[in-house]
Amino acid sequence: MLSLLVHAALGILTTVLSFRFNGHLYERGSRASGVSALEALYYAIATGSVLTGWYFNIAYVKTYPDQASWAHFTKMLFTNPAASSGAQDLIVTNAILFPLWTIVDGPRRGLRQAWIFFVMSLFTSFGFSMGLYLAAQERQVRWKAARPA
Repeated sequence: MLSLLVHAALGILTTVLSFRFNGHLYERGSRASGVSALEALYYAIATGSVLTGWYFNIAYVKTYPDQASWAHFTKMLFTNPAASSGAQDLIVTNAILFPLWTIVDGPRRGLRQAWIFFVMSLFTSFGFSMGLYLAAQERQVRWKAARPA
């Protein structure tokens, strides 16, 4: 259970950092103030993802208290061909494509320290960090659109 607490603390820290790094987007009265419907949808999906993931992470640790580790968890992802198909897709997407996307595309769109979203995914869930990244992008689009000419 200690590892879950450490992961939770690091998940909270990286989430806070993502908002701090892009604080200009979240200031009261900023050009992007308010939450759009699309941004709210991203937050709702992200929240559902992290809550569901943590439910299963806790169940995993309770089920395998003496074996719980990254190595064992990853091995368990590949217990049958159907699980293996989904697992390889998740690993490739989260460990390779998501960091490339956030590191390359984030700064192009004006997001600051966009790599934090990948780091966040290691401690929360891929769906949560991707949802927050998309919400930040949505807010950045509104921020840029409201910029004085």
